[in-house]
Amino acid sequence: MYRLLAMPRDLDTRPLRQALWQQHIGHRFTQQEDQQILWLADPDQRDEAVRLIERWQRGDLAEAAAAPRRRRPSVTGQAFGQAPLAAGLIALCVAIFLGMSVFGDAVLRALIIVPVHPSGQGLVAGTLGDALASGQIWRLVTPALLHFGWMHLIFNMLWLWYFGRQVEALQGSRWLAVIVVIAAVVSNLAQYFTGTLLFGGMSGVDYALLGYVWLMSRLRPEQGYFVPQMLVVFMLGWMVFTMTGLADAIGFGNVANEAHLGGLLAGLLMGAVAARLTRRAG
Repeated sequence: MYRLLAMPRDLDTRPLRQALWQQHIGHRFTQQEDQQILWLADPDQRDEAVRLIERWQRGDLAEAAAAPRRRRPSVTGQAFGQAPLAAGLIALCVAIFLGMSVFGDAVLRALIIVPVHPSGQGLVAGTLGDALASGQIWRLVTPALLHFGWMHLIFNMLWLWYFGRQVEALQGSRWLAVIVVIAAVVSNLAQYFTGTLLFGGMSGVDYALLGYVWLMSRLRPEQGYFVPQMLVVFMLGWMVFTMTGLADAIGFGNVANEAHLGGLLAGLLMGAVAARLTRRAG
């Protein structure tokens, strides 16, 4: 989100909100002490929003509302325009998921955390040390790109978009890339060291993003991060629920609990570091 304007808390902004939505300008208002802050979802719409605010301040919003609405880009165009890295990761995960249905185990063998080789009538798994020594460093990250069912994929992509879009809009694609890579490595290693070899999913990264966004919203609220408290309660409650084993008992299958916890802790640590760095920069 892009911070555009601070206004008195008691100012009636309802006509402005309506006009912004009529012109398809994505935005959000937050409360901060005695002010209300206007944030834009797309920084490229800044000039258009400024012109609309000037009309609002002059009392000319009727003219603005009657102006022709600009053509909305496609859903895909909007996604890549707002958060190209988050949208690109979603597209990559979907492509790999579809590729698994076409090429089968070849995709798994290429992306799981350790190499697997046919031997006689079975398979022999290598070690992570051997994989890294041979230059297969990507295996530290790529298990996060694997998904084993439509529901698994959809829910992980939903949270990746919700949290990743915020990070990318507020701190840029590079910073989101740093968080995703570190979270993927930490969550994958956490799961690997339990003795599990065949696992995957973006959920460890999602929990890292949850921890990061939640902590930044508390320590640096002026940055514009936001997560509903009930969503935090739900996601933490789900993590605890799956750790009890009840999820497997009622048919959800094995859940990468260690990856969830490792990702969450990594996200909280990165959030604490980022809050300190942005405070110094400010």
